[in-house]
Amino acid sequence: MKPPTRPGAAPPGSAIQTNALQAMCRQVFGFRLAMIALAAPAALLGAAPGLPVWLVGAATVVTFMASYVLFRDWERFGPLLLRHPALLAADTLLGALLLVTAGPQSTLAYVSVCTPLLAGLAYGRRGAAFFACLQGLVLLAVRGEVLLLAGLCVITGALGVTLRNLLLRFGAATQALAEARAGLAAAQAVEVERARLAREMHDSVSTTLHGLALAADALASCSDPTETKERAELVARAARRAAAESRELLSDLRSQSYGGVRAGVDVTSELKNRVRDLSTRWEGSGIEAAYRSVGDGAPPVVPYPMARQLLSIAAEAMENAVRHAHPTRIDVTAGVHAGLLRISVRDDGRGLPPGTTLDGLRGSGHFGLVGMVERAAGVGARLRIGRGDGARGTEVRLEIPLGATR
Repeated sequence: MKPPTRPGAAPPGSAIQTNALQAMCRQVFGFRLAMIALAAPAALLGAAPGLPVWLVGAATVVTFMASYVLFRDWERFGPLLLRHPALLAADTLLGALLLVTAGPQSTLAYVSVCTPLLAGLAYGRRGAAFFACLQGLVLLAVRGEVLLLAGLCVITGALGVTLRNLLLRFGAATQALAEARAGLAAAQAVEVERARLAREMHDSVSTTLHGLALAADALASCSDPTETKERAELVARAARRAAAESRELLSDLRSQSYGGVRAGVDVTSELKNRVRDLSTRWEGSGIEAAYRSVGDGAPPVVPYPMARQLLSIAAEAMENAVRHAHPTRIDVTAGVHAGLLRISVRDDGRGLPPGTTLDGLRGSGHFGLVGMVERAAGVGARLRIGRGDGARGTEVRLEIPLGATR
């Protein structure tokens, strides 16, 4: 009978299964090492003087050192054993010398039943069958009752094959789960990026272009030279802002960032500019817009990525108020309150319709409030939308800890 020529190692590309099998084999060699150390004195004492004791001594050293090396440095020498089953067969024959002299009643009996277990783990069904038969033949050459040990060899061989199959299936299931999670994470990343780009288009470029169109309409009907100049400047600023927002959006698509590292943004100045543009654009409509600083201090300089989100929320709140609430006044305030940066946009319009929900707005194609909530969540801010302290109208209040703005 020949040893199996093709070791049943784990299939290529299954690192999880291979690692699990190697860890189990290493532990079995650690157990063998302890049993050989305990049985070595009995084997040497049972050997006849002269050449037999030297042979048994050599077999003891070889089997002990082989088990020690494989236990201590399995990552280096274990693959050699997996590729060459003849090495385990030679180890079995050397262990037979110890078993003959020490007897089956010694701890070497445990080493005998470990050999088919190792073969089942390392080589599969064929390896377990071969080494169970080989170990059985060795036991038949030993004096004493060995029928029970021979039966145990068959059982441990079958156990090794069963453990091997379980480890392979568990590794395959773990690998499939990891691949499924990776695919799900990629799909979620794509969905998040799509939602972010939709918010950017709605809250920045789309809003700016809408304001540009309104300013251009007002410019066409203007006859006063001074007013014409002011409205022309407003159109130019809106066009430049639309171009800048388009460039930023393209930069996001290329670099997956907000255009790289930028200096901090003065939120106060930016809010003043946006309120002034809103007032100029809607001049003559009966809508007044004003900005003022409130609280314990002026808003701090905020990093560009965060400032972009905060200002987009404020601008969208102002645009929503003008388009949908029909107000006569819009008040924009910003400042520090109890360690929080607070930005508020309040109007005196007709307020939100009763029963307004984000799901309902999303389903009807109104993404302004939805985008504001998503932007706030993205920078760790808290957004409140409601009547606030006023008798009528709507207040959009944005709060974020000062520590998060550094």
